[in-house]
Formats: sequence, C-alpha cells, structure tokens
Amino acid sequence: MSDDIIIAPSILSADFAKLGDEVQAIDRAGCDWIHVDVMDGHFVPNITIGPDVVAALRPHSDKLFDVHLMIAPCDPFIEAFAKAGSDLITVHAEAGPHLDRSLQLIRSLGKKAGVSITPSTPESAIEYVLDKIDLVLVMTVNPGFGGQAFIPSQLDKIRAIRKMIGARPIHLEVDGGINADTAPRVVAAGANVIVAGSGVFKGGAYADNIAAIRAAAMRARAAAA
Repeated sequence: MSDDIIIAPSILSADFAKLGDEVQAIDRAGCDWIHVDVMDGHFVPNITIGPDVVAALRPHSDKLFDVHLMIAPCDPFIEAFAKAGSDLITVHAEAGPHLDRSLQLIRSLGKKAGVSITPSTPESAIEYVLDKIDLVLVMTVNPGFGGQAFIPSQLDKIRAIRKMIGARPIHLEVDGGINADTAPRVVAAGANVIVAGSGVFKGGAYADNIAAIRAAAMRARAAAA
C-alpha cells in the first residue's frame, strides 16, 4: 500500500442541486477519491442517494468512487451499486448478520471491499474478515449527518486497527469531523485515507481546503516517522 495520504471529499456536504458540477470541482481541486455516503433512513437517520445517482455521477470523474453503504440490509443492493460504477464498496459490520458473505459478494463483482464500524463498535468486529477487505473505515462520528464534532475516543481504536492490519495492504480510512485540525490526529494514529465533507466544501475554497488538510496530515506523518 502506498504511503501517500489520500483525501476523499464526501459529497454529502456538496450542493445536491448540482452534484455533477460539484464532483468535477473537487476532482479539479486535487482530491484523490470521491466519497459517496449512501443512507437509507433505517440504518441511519437520514436518506441520501441510490445507485441511479452514482451512475449519473460516474461520467463526471475518473477518480475512484469510494461508496459507503450505511444501509441495512445491504446485500440486496450491492450489485446495483457495483453496476452503477462504484470502485470500492464499504459495508457496515453492524448492518447484517453475515459480514463475511457481504464482503465475498463485493469481491465477486470485481470491486474492492471495505468494512466500517461505528463509534460504539469495537475493533474486534473486523478481526476475522481482514483477509477479505481492502479498507477499514472508522467512523469518528455517529453516522447519519454531516457537520458533527469529532469523537476523540476513536483515536485509540484507529491505533488498535493499524496494529491489527500490520503489513497487510489494507487502507485505514477515517470519516467524521475531519478538517485541517483533526486530520493530523488521525494520521498520527495510523489512518492514511481521510474523508472530509464540510472540511472540504466550506466556503467554496475546495482546492485550498484540500491542500490544507493534506499539508497538515503530511506534517503529522513526517513527525511520526
């Protein structure tokens, strides 16, 4: 796995009236991945977008589409999101009884597989699926809404998961309350993929915000080396 810091703006904080334009804008602004938060109003208390919107956005960027399914059950919808153009599909450990089966399904469709855990879920929930994943996503807020405050207790979890991953080629992603102030803390704990919603989209200064988050993260990486 590359040592580079990956910045994945969450389009949850974009202007939904012009999502295609927003995806193009963050692409031009220097993001690495496009993070797509899918919410069902059941697993989390919000409703966002479905596979048709992912398909509509796909032509607007060649960047990796990092699709985070906050839905339960997730298995009936995985194929639709794969066909829509998702490159990496992340499901929640809490979203169904057979996490291993969900991850096998994602892989069988030729997509990279990720698993996410909410703040109250211990890292042990993913220990036995590490051989089937390309990414672990640690939620540093309770999923459902953008703009929430970072939960510091999750830093210990990030450290523990980094240790669990070891030399495996698995990305460690963090999502929730991430900006230029909190990014260094999660990178120092072991994260290499940073999801930022309002931290990127605030003020319309997408390139400046991405650059600030990346620079802060890289300083933390250098200090930890």
